[in-house]
Amino acid sequence: MATQVQYQTSTTTTTPPISNGDSIIPLQTMHSPTSDPSPGCRLGDKPRSFIDDEPDSDPDPSAAATEVVQRWNYPRTNVPKVAACFWSFTVMGANDAAYGPLIPYIQAHYNLTYIVVSLIFLSPFIGYTTAAFLNNFIHTRVGQRGVGAICSVCHLAAYIIIASHPPYPVMVVAFILAGFGNGVADAAWNAWIGNMAHANELLGFLHGLYGAGAVISPLVATTLITKAHLPWYTFYYIMIGLAAIEIVTSVAAFWKETALKYRESLEKNSESANGTLKEALLKRPHARVAWLCAFFLLGYVGIEVALGGWIVEFMLQARHGEEFASGMTATGFWLGLAVGRLVLGFVTPRIGEKLAITIYLPLAMGLELVFWLVPQFIVSAVAVGLQGFFIGPLFPAVVVAMSKLLPRHLHVGAIGFAAAFGGSGAAILPFAVGAVAQAKGVQVLQPIILALLGVILLLWIGLPRISKKEE
Repeated sequence: MATQVQYQTSTTTTTPPISNGDSIIPLQTMHSPTSDPSPGCRLGDKPRSFIDDEPDSDPDPSAAATEVVQRWNYPRTNVPKVAACFWSFTVMGANDAAYGPLIPYIQAHYNLTYIVVSLIFLSPFIGYTTAAFLNNFIHTRVGQRGVGAICSVCHLAAYIIIASHPPYPVMVVAFILAGFGNGVADAAWNAWIGNMAHANELLGFLHGLYGAGAVISPLVATTLITKAHLPWYTFYYIMIGLAAIEIVTSVAAFWKETALKYRESLEKNSESANGTLKEALLKRPHARVAWLCAFFLLGYVGIEVALGGWIVEFMLQARHGEEFASGMTATGFWLGLAVGRLVLGFVTPRIGEKLAITIYLPLAMGLELVFWLVPQFIVSAVAVGLQGFFIGPLFPAVVVAMSKLLPRHLHVGAIGFAAAFGGSGAAILPFAVGAVAQAKGVQVLQPIILALLGVILLLWIGLPRISKKEE
């Protein structure tokens, strides 16, 4: 109200009071066509008034608070929450990237064929798909506090089971549980951070830390197996520790974020508090955006995990690399992914998400051709690392694009669904690669990846034009 006080002060010395018969009313509080604009107004704006029929242009503090876009450090309680999300994604990256270096050893331990060992990829699909449809329900029933507890407990339980190297069918069930934990966290934290100021940069860091976990994971797993000569399942002792930390950080940071608080935030911040997943997926034009982005992420995540998961086997069989060097190519891919998300996360918002992805995908396709057609170990290792660099920012850019194209009340439901549905690509496509590799050899990885890159490029072109979002 400071501008109103200034406005009154500037006029009281020149305007005498008048009487309406009951009380004295200062004339400076009435509208005058010739009034000077107040210090807080631009030329051409209406002067502020206390008795005007229209509402005061200065909102009350509570209303103003609901219109302020949250930042990573505002309100202050967001700092530990964002840190907890970063740690959760680091755990998820370590989880997903471990498949690649461990597959040859799991296959040998259980004496499995390609298609059977590929169930490691397929089984999380059930968990991811379940999370996609339950995301909005979980938020409204247990809030973000419940989300943090569910995803981290699922991770911990899965890793304890896998570390005990049970019969293979039990391992498959454990990977389903890990997939559900990933799906819940993927959906919730992408939607929440995607609505903050500077979302591209923040999501770049979020997914960059996923990539950081994915870089360290193959390095640690390969070193434990090839250098320390430990069994493959000892890697999951480390994952148990990471998941235990995740429980503490996620639950503590989001402890006050209850279901009631989440529902109240919808009522305050949305034009409609009744946004449902059904509306996002079935009502035009929102359904077009939600489904195109969901299938884009399905293809993208499938490409990411298929490359990261089968690259070690490909380098061993097709490029005849040594075990340690082949394992390091997976580290190089995930390192490229992490660096791409961090670096290109600052480039993407400056040229626009639509144009940026339209540039990144053809570059990735060119590198995939080099990877496929030049049969040299070093060339393949460099090409796959650069490929990771250019596909790295795709996921964050899609989340930001959805936040711009969809109304706010659909963000949690639609972005959460797309993220979790897309995450199921980490199960379906690597399994498909394994099934085809069983019959044709692991060399089929490259043409499959190239075709999928072309498909998601077409899906991206099908999205509506993205205008610059004004906060």
